[in-house]
Formats: sequence, C-alpha cells, structure tokens
Amino acid sequence: MTLKAYLWGMRISWVVSLTAWVLVFLRIDPETAGISGLVLFYFSALLLLASTFVLMLTWIWGKFQKDEDLALAYVNISFRQGTLLAILTILLLVLQQNRMLTWWDSALSVAGIFLVELYFLTRRGS
Repeated sequence: MTLKAYLWGMRISWVVSLTAWVLVFLRIDPETAGISGLVLFYFSALLLLASTFVLMLTWIWGKFQKDEDLALAYVNISFRQGTLLAILTILLLVLQQNRMLTWWDSALSVAGIFLVELYFLTRRGS
C-alpha cells in the first residue's frame, strides 16, 4: 500500500467518524439514553480522535522524512501513537464525567500510556 492510498483511507475514515460523532452528539440525549448513549458517544469520539491523531502524527512524521518509503515505515508508529492518545483522551473524559479527575489521576494516566508506548518501542528493538 502506498502512502497516498493510506492517507486517503484515513481521511475517509475521519469523515465517517466525524459524521458518526456529530449524529450521536445531535441525536442522542445523554439523560434519557442511559449507558448505551454514553457508549455510543465515547466510541464515536474514540474513532474520531484516533483518526485525527493518526493523520496529525503521520503528517508530522512526513515533515521529518522526505523519502516516501521511510515515511511509510512510520505509519505503524503513527497509528499506534494516535490510538494511544485517543484512549488517553477518552479515559480523561470518562474520569471528568464521573467527577474523579484530579491532577494525579491525569499524571498516572499519562504515565501509563507512556509506559505502554515504551514497551512497544523497546519490544521492536529486541
């Protein structure tokens, strides 16, 4: 798969996830929908954030790498990091919704995501 094909696929998935998030945001009342409404909201937000972060990180890696083959090698890293950032954001939103978010919870969440990323970086090198 070429970098252009991957980027077009990610752009299309971004538009689809944005549409899903907007529909959930406008059509579902969180007070009456219950747990299913919250799950739909957080899942659509996770997809939207993940695709946004992946596109941004791929763009950043592409700025540093002028060679398309080398930039394509960093797509996997961008996908993993974008997904981890989206999971972190959703985790912080869930904690805030439940009024459990404090600075040390945020710091522990960031440290946990950082440790997961370090695991993947060191595992690749072995």
